[in-house]
Amino acid sequence: MNKGIFTFFLVVVLIFPFSYEVYGNAAEPPSIVIIVPNPPVDLVISIEENGSFVEGRKTKKMKESYYAFYLEDLKNTKNYNIKVVSGNTSFQIEIDNSLKTYNNVFTLNLKDRSLTEGKSLPRTIKLVSLRVMVTLVIEGLIFFLLGFRNKRSWLAFIVINLITQGGLNIWLNGSYPWESYLIFSLFFGELWVFIVEGFAFKAYVKEHHPQRVFAYVVLANFASLVAGGYLITLLPV
Repeated sequence: MNKGIFTFFLVVVLIFPFSYEVYGNAAEPPSIVIIVPNPPVDLVISIEENGSFVEGRKTKKMKESYYAFYLEDLKNTKNYNIKVVSGNTSFQIEIDNSLKTYNNVFTLNLKDRSLTEGKSLPRTIKLVSLRVMVTLVIEGLIFFLLGFRNKRSWLAFIVINLITQGGLNIWLNGSYPWESYLIFSLFFGELWVFIVEGFAFKAYVKEHHPQRVFAYVVLANFASLVAGGYLITLLPV
């Protein structure tokens, strides 16, 4: 492999997640987001402010609901006391962690009445794996239809896509679960994936002419962008 190509590929991979973090944070409004798996229909989550409670803005996605509180609406709140109400059940939890400037994501466990910072690991593994598998199937079909049959070509296909699509989806999992921001970030991320895969496939896949390899990269990443956007509207992130 050409030394210059390898160096470029390595630099892009290293910069990839950091560029995402800066870009993503710049676009997102300061807020607290509480993820609730399998919530009851009548669940209401609110935060205390000056003796009253401000209800979170609810968004439902399959078996999850998100409750968002924008910090601009809680300017006078110092201790974030969260009230959870469903039917005749009511309890309160105080967030004792220091809030970050933008990414304040928590997961609420209704059974043990606990609030955990971030998204649960099993949830992350399941959703990231599902999105990567769907992407591999779609891009693998395109790879096959363009005539790639060599085992070394397929090995390169699997390794490269696991790195690029895995990295992309892991980063997306760390973003806010709002469709508009996620789709915007997906477009930005797929641009980086296109650059990385363009160099990587050119370096490792020699079965056909470079023009056919480049055609695959273009078609595969366009299909991945469309599929990724659709999955964002369908699945939790």
